[in-house]
Amino acid sequence: MTRTVALFFYYAFARHFPTQPVPGWRFGYWLRRHVVKKIFKHCGDDVLIKHDAYFGSGKNIEIGHRSQIGHGARIGHGAIIGDDVIMGPYIEIMTNAHAYDDPSRPINQQGKLPLKPVTIGNDVWLGTRVIVMPGVHIHDGAVIGACAIVTHDIPAYAVAVGIPAKVIRYRGDKT
Repeated sequence: MTRTVALFFYYAFARHFPTQPVPGWRFGYWLRRHVVKKIFKHCGDDVLIKHDAYFGSGKNIEIGHRSQIGHGARIGHGAIIGDDVIMGPYIEIMTNAHAYDDPSRPINQQGKLPLKPVTIGNDVWLGTRVIVMPGVHIHDGAVIGACAIVTHDIPAYAVAVGIPAKVIRYRGDKT
């Protein structure tokens, strides 16, 4: 199966198969994983791609072993997702944006800014509706609370929440 055929098949059929606990969920996970292995730059073992995930052409996306892309997620080109990553539903990982600095021209005529890949380390948990902005690195073991907007790098084992996301503690702290 060529990459182009895999993309067509994913968006026309595979992305619509159910997610747990709806009957047929195991087949849906298997089918999406099988198709995505033909699309992404790298797709590890035992990856879960949940219902209705969107990743454009999948160009240069890498995902590690036992990680998942959540229900309704949108993943930008060039995102790197480590091993054992958990995503809640409706995650947005943005890797590009529009130029807007010239006030004499409409924004839609200024083009895109250069691609800024996002890196998500190993053993990271992104809560429901998290938005990760272009160029951010979320280091190993971090937890990002639901609805947070991550505008800057998050250190290893940090728990970050809010808009913009701020570190409130570290995993393992006895507070």
